[in-house]
Amino acid sequence: MVAVKKQLRKRKKKVYRSYLKMLVQDRRLTPAERIANRLGYMGTAFIMLSPYLLQQDNIGAYTYVIGGIISIPQVWLSKHWNLVLVNINVILGYGLYLLRHFTS
Repeated sequence: MVAVKKQLRKRKKKVYRSYLKMLVQDRRLTPAERIANRLGYMGTAFIMLSPYLLQQDNIGAYTYVIGGIISIPQVWLSKHWNLVLVNINVILGYGLYLLRHFTS
């Protein structure tokens, strides 16, 4: 009786796993997606580093703008439009900040 229950559990697991595999599409990343992912990681690192560099002669503002620019391809290809808008907002905001800093 115990062996039959174990066999039924194994069978259920196998059916469940095959069902989950059917739901997920297995595919390789395109070269554009691979480059965009790497750029996204680098841009995120720039953005994470920027608040600590704002005090040093506005280097943080430059790294915010650079991080926003190089993060856009990743979020564009993955169609995260809210993050595209956030990155554009960062670029515009700190771009205007740098513009005002240099014109005054």
